[in-house]
Amino acid sequence: MCGSELTALPDGVQRVAAALQEKGHPHAPRMLDNSARTAQEAADALGIAVGQIAKSIIFRRKSDDVAVLVVTSGDRRVDEKKVEAHVGGKIGRADADFVKSRTGFSIGGVSPVAHATPPVTLIDQDLLRFDVVWAAAGHPNGVFPLHPSDLQRLTGAPVVDVVQASAPQANGAGAV
Repeated sequence: MCGSELTALPDGVQRVAAALQEKGHPHAPRMLDNSARTAQEAADALGIAVGQIAKSIIFRRKSDDVAVLVVTSGDRRVDEKKVEAHVGGKIGRADADFVKSRTGFSIGGVSPVAHATPPVTLIDQDLLRFDVVWAAAGHPNGVFPLHPSDLQRLTGAPVVDVVQASAPQANGAGAV
């Protein structure tokens, strides 16, 4: 990339593209035709399993108002008690204004990199089940591919268990 092709991208995607390029990541962000605000929308648009979406969830650490970013598989739910154990304090939900002010991104497009203010970041170990995952690239239509271990290299964050245990399914039947 020479840089001129980035100017047509939204500001957040340009920030993510620049950060990826600076860190030597081989894949630039891609803009999808449709919104990928949810893990399911992103998976549908890319034709992949929802678990391959590296969703970024922002919490607010109550003791100091610091943003906590949890990157997990799109098919998993975060266990807030496990997150609290890793970040040393109570966390709460972050509203849209908090997310935008701390990350520089709107909900539905929060990238794991290029935040306005660096968050405390945790990467869920369940992402390592996949060879390739896709993360948001700073805009609801922007995504980029990477190997799950690249998340650790790009963010410096630890890989830990932060998701709820999956409920066993009786007789192989799934919930609707």
